[in-house]
Amino acid sequence: MVTTGNQPWSPQKKTLRRGVALESDLISPPLSGLSSALSGSTAHEKEAKGRGEGDEVRAVAGRFSGRMDEGNRRMIVGFLLVGFSGFLAGGQTLLDVCSTCHANAKCQDKPNGSGKVCNCELGFLGNGITFCQDKDECQIGTTKICGQHTTCHNTYGSYYCTCLAGYRPSNNMAVFIPNDGTHCQDIDECKTTGLCGEGGQCRNVEGSFDCSCQLGYQVHNGSEPFHPQRDGASCKVVDCGQPAAVEDTTLLPLQGTTYSSVATYVCNEGFVWRRGDNSSVCSADGLWRGPTLVCEAKCGPIPFLANSEVVWHNRSVVIHRCGAGYHSWRGTSMSLCGSSGVWQEATLKCIEINPPISHLVIHNGNCLQWKAEKYEEDTETYRVTYTGSRDFQRSFRDRGKHFLTSKADRLKLCLKLLPVTNYSVSVTAASARFTATTATNTSLTEPPAPVVYYTELETPFPTLRLQRSPDTLDPLSLYQIFVLPVEGITMFDCSFPASLDAQNKLNPAAEYITAQLHVQSVGTEMNFTVGDGRLYGGFYNAPLESSRTYYIILRAVSQWKTASKSCCVLWAKIEGTSYVLRASSLSVVVFIGGAILVVLGGYSFTWYGE
Repeated sequence: MVTTGNQPWSPQKKTLRRGVALESDLISPPLSGLSSALSGSTAHEKEAKGRGEGDEVRAVAGRFSGRMDEGNRRMIVGFLLVGFSGFLAGGQTLLDVCSTCHANAKCQDKPNGSGKVCNCELGFLGNGITFCQDKDECQIGTTKICGQHTTCHNTYGSYYCTCLAGYRPSNNMAVFIPNDGTHCQDIDECKTTGLCGEGGQCRNVEGSFDCSCQLGYQVHNGSEPFHPQRDGASCKVVDCGQPAAVEDTTLLPLQGTTYSSVATYVCNEGFVWRRGDNSSVCSADGLWRGPTLVCEAKCGPIPFLANSEVVWHNRSVVIHRCGAGYHSWRGTSMSLCGSSGVWQEATLKCIEINPPISHLVIHNGNCLQWKAEKYEEDTETYRVTYTGSRDFQRSFRDRGKHFLTSKADRLKLCLKLLPVTNYSVSVTAASARFTATTATNTSLTEPPAPVVYYTELETPFPTLRLQRSPDTLDPLSLYQIFVLPVEGITMFDCSFPASLDAQNKLNPAAEYITAQLHVQSVGTEMNFTVGDGRLYGGFYNAPLESSRTYYIILRAVSQWKTASKSCCVLWAKIEGTSYVLRASSLSVVVFIGGAILVVLGGYSFTWYGE
């Protein structure tokens, strides 16, 4: 802000042509503020005379101030004030506004006729005096300035438009300015012959085109619709390949295998064309359609026997057999075409049969029992197969196969099925080609007891030994080592030891578990030291009291869900300090006491003698 006299003056905005708002930083005080610099009434007269021209000076000064620094503005302000003072003193205009216009501006009359003003040319923005910079019309937006499907290109003082690929200007010029109504319109590429290649059908779309295949052609290396230049796809003629063979017919030489080609069939020698079409046509989907002809032997259709099926036939011979669920009762199984053109039918009679295997059950967990029913043979051969799996061992499989030949009506076969296993068992009667199937879940059995070497020891840290063989129940089995004080034993229940009862935990005389081991972690041989003070399976292997006698019992237990089976073996007897050791200790005490008495007696005797 600049102060002239006592009145401050602030910059004001002035709006010029083409919507350019300029903010003047020049000092433009009221004319009365300059009266102190002039003399008497002369100043007032010049003020009145030059009031209109003062506005013009201020406008010019405002345009000069556009992008100047503070030093330039002060210099121009001084220049204008001097010129303005000369104007007031001489009574005529000393500043030519038009001579100050920028090279890209033109001098024009003010709308109110009060003077001249510098305005930037079309395509430029600025204050008209110090600068007129290029106006980037494309910043407005390509669609707004050039229209749809265009690209805007800015030039110095102007711009031009071009059309996007797939479009062309309505004035057929390479570039245009849309002020004459020129716009971009779609190019119909499909007017170009062969654009989609052989068998291709062109479809024009907005700004582009796509192709599809004509009838009889299929798209290759792509899918429809496609763009041949972009996708690399093309149309290939449909080729159905060699036609399939048809029963009892001969295919005549082909003229082609492409779309709409026709293949013709004729009946073989000894057969007659009874009905249907004898031609096959290559269709648009690449498949042969037809033929539907039926060629029959000269004797006519092959004979059909109730409850039977045809095993084999040619022009004159048919072999029959009974269907599934039926067996041959009597008669022949061959039909012949006679010289008279009449079939000599087979006399085979097929009647329904009961299942050769019924009432298939598993008894006592391992033994398979079933009822047999035989028709054609007195002796039947059975094949028994089984497969077992376990819920707790995903990779476990137990498979077995047995053969059994028997004349009996009721049969029994005991299998070596493993415990805790889900089995599927199948029995097949060979001659009847009949199979029956059943399923069973074997139960948990008692685990095998390890081999131990019973010993009697007199040490508080006995080392005991066992041997074992791997078993399929190992993943479910544990070894529990029990310590039983001899003086507290009344009875040891292997299936449910008293130490597992919470009520006996505080009874010092009761047995206790000193170690628990997973069987899978135990090798084929193991040495175990009782009382080594370590933890085994969460149980403390407490040292034995040297004064007490114990029994060591090894318990093998298998558990699955709520079932539990166990067995126990007596492993060792650990005795306290023996009678011999106690007697020896007593003898030592007596000997020492006797020696003391002898010494005392000798001393007394010596004293008495004196």
